[in-house]
Amino acid sequence: MPPDTSPGSRDARIRFRRAVTLMVMTLLLPGSAQMVAGNRRVGRIALRTWAGLWGTVLFTALLVWLWPGLAFWVASSTGVLGVIRLLLIVLALGWAYLFIDAWRLGEPLELRRQHRLVIVGINGALCFSMAGALLFGAHLVNTQRDFVLTMFGDTIVRDAFDGRYNVLLLGGDAGDDRWGLRPDSITVASIDEDTGQTVLFGLPRNLRNFEFRKGSVMHEQYPDGYTCDDCYLNSLATWARDHEQLFDEYDDPGVEATIEAVEGITGLRINYFAMVNLAGFSRMVDAVGGVEINVRDRIPIGGIGAPITGYIEPGQRKLNGFETLWFARSRVSADDYSRMARQKCVMNAMLDQLSPTKVLRKFEAITKASSDLIKTDLPASELDTFAQLALKARDTPLRTVSFVPPMINTSDPDIEKIHAKVRSALEQTRDGAAKKSKPAGGPGKTRKAPATGTTTGGAVGSLAEGYAANDADDLDAVC
Repeated sequence: MPPDTSPGSRDARIRFRRAVTLMVMTLLLPGSAQMVAGNRRVGRIALRTWAGLWGTVLFTALLVWLWPGLAFWVASSTGVLGVIRLLLIVLALGWAYLFIDAWRLGEPLELRRQHRLVIVGINGALCFSMAGALLFGAHLVNTQRDFVLTMFGDTIVRDAFDGRYNVLLLGGDAGDDRWGLRPDSITVASIDEDTGQTVLFGLPRNLRNFEFRKGSVMHEQYPDGYTCDDCYLNSLATWARDHEQLFDEYDDPGVEATIEAVEGITGLRINYFAMVNLAGFSRMVDAVGGVEINVRDRIPIGGIGAPITGYIEPGQRKLNGFETLWFARSRVSADDYSRMARQKCVMNAMLDQLSPTKVLRKFEAITKASSDLIKTDLPASELDTFAQLALKARDTPLRTVSFVPPMINTSDPDIEKIHAKVRSALEQTRDGAAKKSKPAGGPGKTRKAPATGTTTGGAVGSLAEGYAANDADDLDAVC
């Protein structure tokens, strides 16, 4: 059958092409369709808005390139996030209106039925995809804003002490009505305020016979030290909650009591704390797609009052959240100090592998998991500072010093020796001993650790000789 060349058919094709062109113009240059065939005032407003938007994006990108801290400031400012969210919603509604108006300008009633159906489909797809993308962006911005409001507050900003931020990291189980009762993991991350170089000081949960920072609430109660029976470092949280009236000035008596103990033991002043819910940590690992860890020994899952339900097999493995949690907690085939070493290897792996790109790709899942992961007194205004320090820390070796056997007798610790070890570790960092870059492979890439020798419970070393990850100049070399 010869093609239809009648004037009516040609007119129909022309009208169809015109309708499609108007929608494509709206997609590429919002407002141009109205300038050509509709309300020119609306078109001018849309074009100027589009030009201003791109100008703002390019100018902001330039500022971020010159001043990377701007991106972190924007991500932590609830006011700015609120404005961005509102702007994205307005842009979504405005673009949807322009697409509908472009469809109207295409005179759909004058089109043939099949052409009209195609135009409706194209217009609907473009309208919903473009407006939907902007509305989804507004949802992500609102998620970040809610995350900042929920997790961080307007707490006191504390300046660095002697050029370092000291953050107490606590890890423990949490129920619906409690946070971190008797923490399993107690670590101080001492971070250089300029370079981000970090030293992890590990304190065993069963440490006894220590003194509190002078002038603190706990020092007034135990001026001669925490020397009572069954008085361990991780029991302070329970003791403080049983004596809440002594801590009227503090939001969390258990955390405050622990801070006062850690300051007395290490000689460091703590700026902030972060309490990690181990169940939330599992969800966090799943949110980022797992973490690669060098599993040196077969690690039992379960045990200690419960049946062993499985094992994490040796090798360079990508563990999910459940497996990573048990890799960090299991002590059936080892001891507390081997477990402390494995926990530091998990910290190192997370620091290495949580690149900015991965965080952006998994942003919503990470934010949702983090809401159940951490309780902290870090002010929202300091988020950009610590985010930049974390990026710098990824490019330098992570140093660790743990006050465990054989260096320290946990039942009768030499506090002066602990203070000396802290000073020595920080002096080495300041003198540049730890300033070399990480080995080839770069941040965010897992390298198989070269350390060899005896392993106990998945950690290099033994109780008698000490575990390498508990006292290392570079965790990458021993994990």
